[in-house]
Amino acid sequence: MKFLDAVVAGIAGTAAMTAFLYLLSFFTHRVMKVVRILGTMLLKRTHADGSLSERTSTKVVGTVAHYAVGIFFAVIYMALWNSGVGVPTASWGLLFGLAHGLVGMVIWYFFFMIHPRPPLVTLRTYLSTLIFAHIVYGFVASYTFYLLTSPGYSFWW
Repeated sequence: MKFLDAVVAGIAGTAAMTAFLYLLSFFTHRVMKVVRILGTMLLKRTHADGSLSERTSTKVVGTVAHYAVGIFFAVIYMALWNSGVGVPTASWGLLFGLAHGLVGMVIWYFFFMIHPRPPLVTLRTYLSTLIFAHIVYGFVASYTFYLLTSPGYSFWW
């Protein structure tokens, strides 16, 4: 597997994860827009009432950071597969996504705890939702790897 495959898989997985969170945000009316949350926190632009920044630069920084982390994790997936830990299949993608989601949840938790002015987000709901979002990421990233590398086995188990 090549680094470019990891970049494409990371972008695909991150896009699917982001779409999942934005759809949940739309349907539940809860703050789950990961790009805006991340950009607001990285640039320390939380409004006095705890709301997220609407500035374009906030969205750009959040998007770049989110996709960079997504590519980083796809490289980790590739390294694991190349070292003999699993293969790009649906079951391994779901398992990696679950593990990745638990790691992400812990990182986000500490980010909210150490941030000087975190946005007003229902943290328990947001963090638990991130686990499912990362499972979506793991599935899509694995499927993208599978399609790019065309191995001689079925993706579906």
